[in-house]
Amino acid sequence: MVGKTVVAVLTYRRTDLLPQLLDELVAQARTIEPPAEVTVIDNDPSGSAEETVRRCAPDVRYVHEPRPGISAARNRALAEAADADLLVFIDDDELPADGWLAALTGAWQRWGCAAVAGPVPARFTAPASDWVLGSGAFDRRTLPTGTLVHGAGAGNLLLDVRQVRGLGLAFDERLGLTGGEDTFFTHELVHRGGEIRWCDEAVAVESVPAERLTRSWVLRRSFRSASSLSRTEVRLAGGPGARWRTRAVVLAKAAVRVSLAATGALAAVVRRDVGARARAVTTIAAYSGLVVGTFGFGPAEYARTPGAAAAATTSGEPRAAH
Repeated sequence: MVGKTVVAVLTYRRTDLLPQLLDELVAQARTIEPPAEVTVIDNDPSGSAEETVRRCAPDVRYVHEPRPGISAARNRALAEAADADLLVFIDDDELPADGWLAALTGAWQRWGCAAVAGPVPARFTAPASDWVLGSGAFDRRTLPTGTLVHGAGAGNLLLDVRQVRGLGLAFDERLGLTGGEDTFFTHELVHRGGEIRWCDEAVAVESVPAERLTRSWVLRRSFRSASSLSRTEVRLAGGPGARWRTRAVVLAKAAVRVSLAATGALAAVVRRDVGARARAVTTIAAYSGLVVGTFGFGPAEYARTPGAAAAATTSGEPRAAH
């Protein structure tokens, strides 16, 4: 038997996606023993999801977290699951495949690890260009079940609440509007001695809207994701000397990879290979993000005020997000 499990859906102004997701989660909650509790954490200050949740899923618990930023919402989920054994995160733009929750909890029972992560394949809701498809931005990893991983996204993630509490972990609220809070959390979990195991059978499918199927979005996301990773590596490196060594390694790798990618992009233009050109340009964007991330910079991708998306963090440590 698993123990008390809370499945948390974080949402922000995507009420049209909630009914189908909540129906599926309520059904899957009954497939484990004891049945899981489904909770919606609404991060919209106006509480826009409440009516939808009350009407479509009366058995689902609704929690309003008005503080802006996904880190605040994730920490609220941790607080709401304080008396639970397991907390499972899923995003509001995802749908779990059959057996998703049972696979996650079963993997945790098998290994007793601090976290279990699963794949999040993309489902396009509109046609995508050859450039976007070739960029690799929507290629998602799959691994043999049981593989130890060093980090994971939180869109499909099970946490052992007691182990997380014992490791003194919480989501860094300074990353709430930049993104990358899950990257730092999961890497820090491993850094402090916790284990994350992969469960390839626990699939949650992400719906990708048309506005994300563009070159500009792909390049922005590649840049931001890479900057989040390198900021994490530098912050966890230790003292000043270790941080500078980490920066030096990233800079050296970036110099080589950007040069190769630029050459590849030119060759792809000559061959009229759209996919190869897209991969090369996306690689350049990603390594540029890695470089700026080592110095603490990162775009505020989830900023909610005009102009804030250009904000950056400095000095190797994120600024507080307001």
